[in-house]
Amino acid sequence: MKRPFLIYLIPGLLFLISAGGKCSLMAPAAPIGHETNKVTVPIGGNAWLLNAASTEKITKEGLTQWTNPQTVCRTYVRISQPGQLKLSVTLTASEGTVYQTTLMGKTLSFTASSEGLNEYFVGEWNIKKAGYLPIDLQGITKKGATFGSVQSISLSGSAVSTETVFVKDNTDNYFYWGRRGPSVHLKYTLPPNEDIEWFYNELTIPEGQDVIGSYFMANGFAEGYFGIQVNSSTERRILFSVWSPFKTDNPEAIPDDQKIRLLKKGQDVYTGEFGNEGAGGQSYLKYSWKAGNTYRFLLQGKPTADSYTTYSAYFFAPEENQWRLIASFKRPKTSAYLKSLHSFLENFIPDTGNVGRMGLYANQWVRTVNGRWLELTEAKFTGDATARKNYRKDYAGGLSNGHFYLRNCGFFNDFVPLDGTFKRAAVNKMPEINFSALP
Repeated sequence: MKRPFLIYLIPGLLFLISAGGKCSLMAPAAPIGHETNKVTVPIGGNAWLLNAASTEKITKEGLTQWTNPQTVCRTYVRISQPGQLKLSVTLTASEGTVYQTTLMGKTLSFTASSEGLNEYFVGEWNIKKAGYLPIDLQGITKKGATFGSVQSISLSGSAVSTETVFVKDNTDNYFYWGRRGPSVHLKYTLPPNEDIEWFYNELTIPEGQDVIGSYFMANGFAEGYFGIQVNSSTERRILFSVWSPFKTDNPEAIPDDQKIRLLKKGQDVYTGEFGNEGAGGQSYLKYSWKAGNTYRFLLQGKPTADSYTTYSAYFFAPEENQWRLIASFKRPKTSAYLKSLHSFLENFIPDTGNVGRMGLYANQWVRTVNGRWLELTEAKFTGDATARKNYRKDYAGGLSNGHFYLRNCGFFNDFVPLDGTFKRAAVNKMPEINFSALP
């Protein structure tokens, strides 16, 4: 009597052939080489290109228009435990195209065996410690006009667990948010039962941390934010914005009676409207601030009799040794002094979300309506949804040499858990400001 036997007719599907020749489909099996705990890491939300040609892009579909043999597609995954790691790549390629994958100093090659979209098992690695792994994929020999397009990398083995960290899918546009990286915040503890009219902060960006795409926000409040940006290799800005009370991402949708009104602005300051992350009034000064220098920020929030609150932002650069007015806005349907004072650090350019950056925040003070200066020495460290969803874990904040600090992006391993509260030593260095001389 002949026994039934199994045969692969289509990759990933098992068929049972009986002695009588009857064929029946069985449950899908793991691809050859993988274990049952396989996870799939989308290129669109977890990879960056090194040495890329200008036409090569990471899109939500993955790596496309890949022609340059010098290009490295680097995918980041955080492993929570040591162990064996098995790896495969899913891509569209011409038959005979050769690739190599490098991880932890070990390089393995594979060749596309057929046309079209296929998953290729590459091999396995021994991971000795938990942390972020850069997985490099490079084209060696192409048989068509391009190296094809890469959709995903799949992992399995004892190093993979439910705590493995990467951007899982593009639901709610998280390929975009995930590549931007986690935003981090410091929420300052305020003195109780005080009306706060002024908020003072000092900000230093260490040399080498002024990465393109960074917004180092110094003086945040319930209705807006004020800080410095790195917009390109040649442009930097001092940015101050106030949200409208009308909730929308489209500034054109704001009714006239809920628009932010400009009262005055400083010399060379641009003013207009902004959208996409709320909407309201925006102002910025193009200013070539320098890493390593300490800049001072002063914000006023003062209610007026007509149910408006006026918000004014002033910037002090040591290179100029004077206070500059950025802008003064009136916010309608608002009658409140400064609330929810905070700082944050974000990256707004996805293509630089693989590069780390850090800011130092020091000597925070508030001034009450009665003219009393009070030092702020305590802050809570928090993160955005990208951090809380466990899609990125390269974030940190807390204390560094007497300063509060914020750090994000770059796929470093020594992350700081969210929601901790930190207290710095008081320096008792009250700001010396001649308010009557402010522009």
